[in-house]
Amino acid sequence: MYMKTILLALFSTFSLSLIGQTGGTSSFPLLNLTYNARSAGLGGNFISVRDNDVNMGISNPSLANSAMNKKISFNTALLSGTINYGALGYGYTIKDVGTLTSYIKYVTYGKFDRTGVNGTVDGSFYPFEMIAGTSIGKELNPRISIGASLNFLYSQLEAYNSLGASVDFAGTYHHKDKGVLVTVLAKNIGYQFNPYVENNRAPLPTEIQAAVSYKVKHAPFRFSLLAHHLNKWDLSYNDPNLKPTVDQLTGDTIPVPTTGFLEKLGRHFSYQLEILVTKNIDLRLGFDYQRRKELALETRPGLAGFSCGLGLNFEKFNLDYGFMIYSRSGFNNMLTFSTDLSKWRK
Repeated sequence: MYMKTILLALFSTFSLSLIGQTGGTSSFPLLNLTYNARSAGLGGNFISVRDNDVNMGISNPSLANSAMNKKISFNTALLSGTINYGALGYGYTIKDVGTLTSYIKYVTYGKFDRTGVNGTVDGSFYPFEMIAGTSIGKELNPRISIGASLNFLYSQLEAYNSLGASVDFAGTYHHKDKGVLVTVLAKNIGYQFNPYVENNRAPLPTEIQAAVSYKVKHAPFRFSLLAHHLNKWDLSYNDPNLKPTVDQLTGDTIPVPTTGFLEKLGRHFSYQLEILVTKNIDLRLGFDYQRRKELALETRPGLAGFSCGLGLNFEKFNLDYGFMIYSRSGFNNMLTFSTDLSKWRK
């Protein structure tokens, strides 16, 4: 029982730090982590640009294209303490089939002491979780592409293990001349084959997203709008323990606050901006309203929900940095190194 208590606290903290009140009810929360710096700088979910970034093909399989052939990417979070997560991805094109992106995503929690009920240390363990998957994207014509991903999920937390699998499906319309891209992504559709506790199987965090981006023709700006959790209308949290109160001066009953239509609608959107300063420098800004409402401190919200990033494009490799703000006391740094292996051959 003592181990179950520790793991339950770990799950709850990790899930809530990722997606606020939409978490805590599903298995494999690592599916919702942001694994590349470009996405981190743009709010955490970025799925609406078709270029040579292999991470875009991993996030949205319908964006995979031949420009990603032989591109490899290393991603890591720069966190304090012993917790670390990241991803390794590689893209390759198969003639008459499409472009594939294979990847491994991982989360390590560091070293934990194994203790008994009386506090005696009797060993240690290293919690670990991972996703191994492959995506494939194919162009149906110059403007329409489709894609799918298959992921195998594994989690090991001391003596508790879990296995699962998930699939993603996506479709994209891209009008390059007009700088417009529209995409729809259904992700994390799957099943937990082996739950941590027998007969206590949990669903995966299935989600539907839609996004549109527009590159201004004669200016270095690309605007993107993302709609997330389209399969769940109300993302707000209403405390079931709250009860109506009575105004001491007037005697009127004050009802429990509820979330209105516009508030519920606004929680579904993230706003993203890329500034293509030069061919070598990209600046990024993002804002996720849901993250701000769920994680900002009530009295000192600060810049919760905002994010920023920088991309540096060199002749043989690219460096990307992303900074996500959860609250005044919580943030995340991401770093990505990517390169085209064919450019290193003589």
